[in-house]
Amino acid sequence: MWFVMMVAMMLPPVLPWILLFGKTNRAHGSSGSSPLVFAAGYFTIWLLYSMAAGTVQLSLQQAALLQADLRLSGVAGGVLLVGAGLFQLSPLKRVCLKHCRSPLSFFLSQWRDGPTGAFRMGFRHGVFCVGCCWALMALCFALGVMNLLWMAALTLVICVEKLVPGGGRMSLVFGVALLLWGLWLVVAL
Repeated sequence: MWFVMMVAMMLPPVLPWILLFGKTNRAHGSSGSSPLVFAAGYFTIWLLYSMAAGTVQLSLQQAALLQADLRLSGVAGGVLLVGAGLFQLSPLKRVCLKHCRSPLSFFLSQWRDGPTGAFRMGFRHGVFCVGCCWALMALCFALGVMNLLWMAALTLVICVEKLVPGGGRMSLVFGVALLLWGLWLVVAL
């Protein structure tokens, strides 16, 4: 379930990378590697994240900390929102987001030929992407795991951060909004 959710949410922001990989691969004259191999490397790291998130979900369910709609209670959800907001404002988020916003510089500096190279490049990009988005994805625990409305909203936030001019600055706005929302939940409940 988590992996399907991660693929659905991360395909829109990674699609430009996959397409650019294909164009660069053809221009580079590389053979034997496909954009699908790059995508497989990228989604492998999200599979690992999904396995960890699924384990956390099972633990929360066994401890009766998730409500019927698969979200944390108000205060716990508020604490998670505060944590995600703080991460959005962190230097690590900025470093990872800077990487995610510049596919051409990545391919120019990190190019590897062949299927193994394509997979490794996809995996390496995926590491930065998970580093950039893990806290936003963890918000599914506060907003409702598999809640389609919140999945769409988080996907939109991620796309704005990664694809829209000025998206890096919007990341800070999202961080402050999450922080204030979380503090409000913690104080109000």
